[in-house]
Amino acid sequence: MFTGIIQRLGEIEHIERGGGHGRLRIRAGDWSPPIALGESIAIEGICLTVTEELKGVLAFDVLKETFDRTNLGEKKVGSRVNLERALRVGDALGGHFVTGHVDGVGRVRKITPVGRDWILEVECDSALMAQMVGKGSIAVSGVSLTLVDLMRDGFTVHLIPHTWENTSLSALAPGHAVNLETDMIGKYVQRLLSLRS
Repeated sequence: MFTGIIQRLGEIEHIERGGGHGRLRIRAGDWSPPIALGESIAIEGICLTVTEELKGVLAFDVLKETFDRTNLGEKKVGSRVNLERALRVGDALGGHFVTGHVDGVGRVRKITPVGRDWILEVECDSALMAQMVGKGSIAVSGVSLTLVDLMRDGFTVHLIPHTWENTSLSALAPGHAVNLETDMIGKYVQRLLSLRS
């Protein structure tokens, strides 16, 4: 479980894909307390397990399905990625509950600067839109954000300077893929309502 509050940016050092699996190495720096083998880390909002740690570089085994169904399949060596350690009992919950299980991929339609902030417009399919409500929560590449405008085929979120400067969202451009995880409560409500009809 995560909160969508990004703790730092990492940089992809190596990507390996072949057959039904792959491997990812990310330069993440030193953490306190140190990262433990088997620990869960959200990379761009995707929950992955640390399989190796050496001098600030974290390694992860990645399924083909994860590459195919998230924006990891489009990342390259040198790409910056959002990192968040799993929530521990007693930690502050500054964002919202994020599982690290990506519901789908959206595409950036537009990024508009407004004063000191930015408006990010993302297009996605109707199945994801059905799980969203205005002023509700959404995780965009692991970042906990508030939904502002909902459209038939997309939505907007507003980014303050701190979020822009300290997450991978500042590297986005129209057409780029973002991982989307809709609010957990919305998914359960949708499922319960579908069972009643």
